[in-house]
Amino acid sequence: MIVTADYSFFDSVIRSFDKAARFTSWDPGILEQIKACNSIYSMKFPVRIGDNIEVIEAYRVQHSHHKSPCKGGIRFSMEVNQDEVMALAALMTYKCAIVNVPFGGAKGGIKIDPKKYTAFELEKITRRYTSELIKKNFIGPGTDVPAPDYGTGAREMAWILDTYVAMHPGEVDAAGCVTGKPVSQGGVRGRTEATGMGVFFGIREVCNMADVMAKLGLTVGVEGKSVVVQGLGNVGYHSAKYFREGGAKVIAIAEWEGAIYNADGLNEEEVFQHRKAKGTILNFPGGTNLPLTSDALELECDILIPAALENVINGQNAPRIKAKIIGEAANGPLTPEADEILSLKGTLVVPDMYLNAGGVTVSYFEWLKNLSHVRYGRLEKRFTENMNKHIIGQMEDMTGKTIDPKEKKFIEHGADEIDLVHSGLEETMVTATREIMEVWNANPEIPDMRTAAYVCAINKVATSYAELGIFP
Repeated sequence: MIVTADYSFFDSVIRSFDKAARFTSWDPGILEQIKACNSIYSMKFPVRIGDNIEVIEAYRVQHSHHKSPCKGGIRFSMEVNQDEVMALAALMTYKCAIVNVPFGGAKGGIKIDPKKYTAFELEKITRRYTSELIKKNFIGPGTDVPAPDYGTGAREMAWILDTYVAMHPGEVDAAGCVTGKPVSQGGVRGRTEATGMGVFFGIREVCNMADVMAKLGLTVGVEGKSVVVQGLGNVGYHSAKYFREGGAKVIAIAEWEGAIYNADGLNEEEVFQHRKAKGTILNFPGGTNLPLTSDALELECDILIPAALENVINGQNAPRIKAKIIGEAANGPLTPEADEILSLKGTLVVPDMYLNAGGVTVSYFEWLKNLSHVRYGRLEKRFTENMNKHIIGQMEDMTGKTIDPKEKKFIEHGADEIDLVHSGLEETMVTATREIMEVWNANPEIPDMRTAAYVCAINKVATSYAELGIFP
C-alpha cells in the first residue's frame, strides 16, 4: 500500500537520495557530506520602489564544493523559500555529476512577483542582490556562477554581469561570473532552446533502446509516438518543437488556464501565437478544449512531458496517469508517492535530475567560452569548409558526376557556434542516458531510473571527495 505524506521539496530529494544510497558501498559519513548543503546565505535588503522602501527576501545556496565553481540558476517567484532553494541546489549537484559537467550545485532565489515591478525596479533589485552576493563571495567565475531560472532571463543576467564587472575592475575573466547572458554580452548561441532540446535528446535515446521499448510495449524511436506537454514556457515550447520535428505527434498542450487536444497533432508555434494574441491557449482553432490541466496529464499517450511546476503528479492523480513514459522536464514534477505508484504500474519515469540538464550543459559551454575568450567555431570553421570543398571537388573530378547543389552546400558547411553547441548537448545527453541505464542494468534490484540516476551521481561525487583526499 502506498502511504501518502506531506514532504518538503528538500525532504523529497533526501528521500530519493537515501533510497539510492543503499545501492552504493560508500561510507555513511561521505553520504552525509554529499547530501548536506555546504553554505546557505539567507538575506534581506531594502530597495526603494516608488515612494516606499521594500525589504526584499532572497537566498543563495551552495550545496556542494566537491567541484568549483558552484553553478545554479536564480529564480524570481513568490514561492521562493529556503527549502525550495536548498532542494534545487542539491538537484544541481547531482545533475552536473550525471552529465559530467564539473560544477558543484547551487541555486538562488528572490521572493518577488516580477510582474508587479517595472523593468527599472527589477534592475534595482537584481543589482542589489548581486552586490549582496559579492559581499559574501557568493559569485565569481571560479566561485559561484548563477544562470537564469523561473522568472529571469538574459536581461537579468546582463544586469548581474554589469554589476559584477563594476565591482571587479580589470578582472579579465569577469564575463564567466554568470551564464545565460545575451550573445552580445558573452552569451553562447543555443542557450535559449537548450533545456527543451536536452529533454528531446534524452527521451529519444531512451526510445532508441529496443529492450526498454519492448518492456513498455512500444516501438523503437520517437517517430509516431503521441506526446502530451504540460507547460508552454521556454522548456515546454522547445520540447514540443523538437518532438514534433522528430516525427512524434504532440496531441495535447496544457497551461494553467486549461489544455487543448488534437489527436492528429498540434503545432507549438501556432499555439504560442494564439496564446500571445488571445491570452489563453483555449479555443485554439483545430483543438478541443480541456477545462483542466489535469485532463491533459491523464490522457492516453506514449510520452508525457510535465514542463512547468513542481508536484503536479502526486499520490492522488498518479493512479490515473496513462502515459508509458514520463519525461520530467520541470524540476520535481512528481512526488515520492507518485514515483512509487508509477513504478508499480510499470511506467518509465525519466528523471528531472538529468533530463533537464540541457540548460546547465550549455551554460558550461558558455562559461568555457568566457574563459577562453574566443567564439566556438571561429578558428576551424573556414578551414573545415575549405577542406570539404576540396574533397567534394576531387570526388566530382574522379567520378565525373556532379553532386546536387543542396547536398553540396550541406556537406561543405563548416560548424558554427550553434552547431557545435547542439552537437555537444546531444553527446552529453546520449552519454548520460547510457551511463544511467548501465548502472540500472548492472543491478536489477534498483527499482527505477531515478534511483539509478542518483546512484550514478552519488558514485561520481563520492569519487571526487575520495580523490581529493578529504576522506580516508
